[in-house]
Amino acid sequence: MLNRLLFTPADRTDMVLPLLARFVFAATLLVYFWNAGLTKLEGGPFSLSMGAYAQIFPKAFAAVGYDASQLGVFHYLVALAGTYAEFILPALIVLGLLARLAALGMIGFLVIQSLTDLYGHGGIEHAETLGAWFDRFPDGVILDQRAFWTFTLVLIVVKGAGALSLDRLLEARLAAPERGAARI
Repeated sequence: MLNRLLFTPADRTDMVLPLLARFVFAATLLVYFWNAGLTKLEGGPFSLSMGAYAQIFPKAFAAVGYDASQLGVFHYLVALAGTYAEFILPALIVLGLLARLAALGMIGFLVIQSLTDLYGHGGIEHAETLGAWFDRFPDGVILDQRAFWTFTLVLIVVKGAGALSLDRLLEARLAAPERGAARI
């Protein structure tokens, strides 16, 4: 009885938890990713900075003497796609538009970002970068920090965008004609 009284309202949080996850994402990661994307653009929407190649392909960029013209079309397209992902995916999550797909894309982005940080930038050689679970230090960049980021995104993948989202609005608009047709 007491359990039902205390926790039944909490069971109805399917709309609030994803909204809260999107808020936390916006408050902590939106500007982070947008600023990271801005560091990769230079002079125009299709003009990548040297920082784009240095961040995304550190070893390949170093191997060609930091001369981007020595890298191929593949490197350019991947760097451009990664750069735009840092703008588009967070915006979709915050707006709640295609939020599940965008959150799934961000999880993939985080995996690639983490692997690049560990193996491309040499973070694997520094225990504090990798971090460790079940230790007394909660600030390891990869295992600690990115676990929280990923959990927030997994919640959106599983539960959807929640209340106050464009997904919810579109869903309601698409369902409205069906309800009207059923009355006829």
